[in-house]
Amino acid sequence: MTDRQLFPAPSSGEVFAAAEWAALEAITAAAPGALQLREKHLPGGRLLARAEALVALCAAHDVKLLVNDRADVARLASAAGVHLPAAAMAVEDARRGATFAQSNRRVLVGRSVHHPEEARLAAAEGADYVVFGPIFDTPSKRGFGPPQGLERLGEVCRSCPIPVIAIGGISVETVPLLVERGAAGIAVLRAVLAAASPGAATLAFREALRAAGVCGTSLEAQRGR
Repeated sequence: MTDRQLFPAPSSGEVFAAAEWAALEAITAAAPGALQLREKHLPGGRLLARAEALVALCAAHDVKLLVNDRADVARLASAAGVHLPAAAMAVEDARRGATFAQSNRRVLVGRSVHHPEEARLAAAEGADYVVFGPIFDTPSKRGFGPPQGLERLGEVCRSCPIPVIAIGGISVETVPLLVERGAAGIAVLRAVLAAASPGAATLAFREALRAAGVCGTSLEAQRGR
């Protein structure tokens, strides 16, 4: 996930600061399953400019770009999909809002959830995946309550019929524990963006997932749908 606040502000007229763009180039070159554009407080025009630049960057490495919450920005930028907060619009409304009328391309829609019942409801309304957490403590997720823990993750994975992506305080060392509980993938922010080498950090997470038995990601499996 992106977070422009981890980097210096871009110069006047620039969409990205040089340091942020370099990090995103390294991350996409390491081929994660997807990159989520998550900038909740940007005006629409600036958000769209970032989305369009990232769509082109992601396409060069066969990475999916998902736009947080803004179905309209996802549609205008031709992003792969939309990621919805727990209390956002209905999944079908987001999918319709992100799809050009003349396009047959299926738009991916996921939802953040914080409870097993929320995960089941997201699946019932047609979500392609859910992101569940925070599993462990992390500064970016403290506003969503205390860590959910591994046992709750397992409960969600057992009861939810669509892929569950774990988020929150994840490290390379904890990846096997998440996969053991049924996680189909992981979502990280600081662990990659704030790393000394974002590309190497991305590769390390990919290798940890592979070693734990996850080949590719649940979103990669959706390519071509």
